[in-house]
Amino acid sequence: MSVATMSHDIAQAWGVLHGALGLSDRIRDEAQYRRLADFAESVADTLPDDEAEPLWGLVEIIADQINDYEARHHSMPEASGADMLRFFMDQHGLKQSDLAEIGSQGVVSEILTGKRELNLRQIRALAARFGVSAAAFI
Repeated sequence: MSVATMSHDIAQAWGVLHGALGLSDRIRDEAQYRRLADFAESVADTLPDDEAEPLWGLVEIIADQINDYEARHHSMPEASGADMLRFFMDQHGLKQSDLAEIGSQGVVSEILTGKRELNLRQIRALAARFGVSAAAFI
């Protein structure tokens, strides 16, 4: 495939994506925020756990935009993914060993102490378990 053909195909796909989601350099209003958050959650719920899946890259880009918008418009105290995990564990009376869906007790311990970051598969599993947006752990 030539560079010109590839550029044309990418421009065409971007036009469709931009038209459907209103993707731009940043989220401009609450309606766009809600549309992108709903889209990111829906896509994350349907993607395989394989982080090599190309659409995970799009979800990460949208999550960054969502985080930026929330920081500007939904001021909340700073909380890391580990802080949120700790909060939900406390609220639900869970121990580290109760979270096998994100890893062994040792992995959970490393996440809670900041030695390890939550990955997308773990974030997706936690969001599903606690019935919250994946953005809560990002």
